Amino acid sequence: MKCTGKIITIIMCTAAAGVLLTGCALFGGSDAVAGYEAEHYNKSIYEAELFAEDLCVAAEDVPLENAPDTGTYTAAALFDVDRSETDFAYHVHKRLYPASTTKIMTALVAIKNADLSDVVTVGADADAGSFAPDEQTCGLKEGDKLTLNDLLYGLLLYSGNDNAVAIADYVGGSMEGFAEMMNEEAAGLMATESHFLNSNGLHDENHYTTAYDLYLIFNECIKYDKFLDIIESKTYTADITGSDGVKRQITWEPTSFYALGEAALPQNADIIGGKTGTTKEAGNCLILLSEDVQNKPYISVVMGADTKSILYEDMTGIIEAIPEDG
Repeated sequence: MKCTGKIITIIMCTAAAGVLLTGCALFGGSDAVAGYEAEHYNKSIYEAELFAEDLCVAAEDVPLENAPDTGTYTAAALFDVDRSETDFAYHVHKRLYPASTTKIMTALVAIKNADLSDVVTVGADADAGSFAPDEQTCGLKEGDKLTLNDLLYGLLLYSGNDNAVAIADYVGGSMEGFAEMMNEEAAGLMATESHFLNSNGLHDENHYTTAYDLYLIFNECIKYDKFLDIIESKTYTADITGSDGVKRQITWEPTSFYALGEAALPQNADIIGGKTGTTKEAGNCLILLSEDVQNKPYISVVMGADTKSILYEDMTGIIEAIPEDG
């Protein structure tokens, strides 16, 4: 399903509200109003259409033959990137907690706003020892020095919450400053149903997104070669210099069950990579980039699955339901 209605409606409603609040007399009559609309409103609508031209948009649920039963997840979708078509959509505009899928936005903001060769010094708030025992960390220690590039690998592959904090501190100056950058980036991508408070996805009732907004963010991420290089990696070893000057290495592997061989791969597509996310409140979440037998790219999302095994069964089922005609 291809539809630009959501974006155009927002802009037209804003334009109409402006006229109602200010009154036509402000513009000096009907000719002036027409001229103003030609210069501003119509231009904005045209720009919105251009923005959405290469996007998959779904204003409502879109059924998909042979898709998994909707009783095992909260929201899900399948997007045909090349054709800009939504093949499947279920509750894609429902506000949900993103867990660590948040980290795709963290990576995007870092890639767009900083030099990845920069050396970062880890602060006390990013020390792995400062996180709860059940939180995923990459083993950073206060005073460690490593590149921003290294941090991104640990962020996306191993989903390190310590890496997420170190990135936020360096790129945004603080977690609060970085969250502002995340929300600004979301607004620029028209991901207007999202609000971010942190870079790691730890639960907060005011930290939320939707399956569709995750698509918008991920779709932007895959335009960057560095992002693709990271999510395609099977493993990564970071060189770290401790506060005492002693050098060490840490190797990180993906958290995806597909990459770990703990979930059956789809028979009709190759998994390129993506991002997992799990909290009690969010359930089990996954966003993926895959390619069908014709090397056509698809983005698929599942949010709120009951268990990890069900998450991957549902994701495989959605990908295997890709229409044969593309």
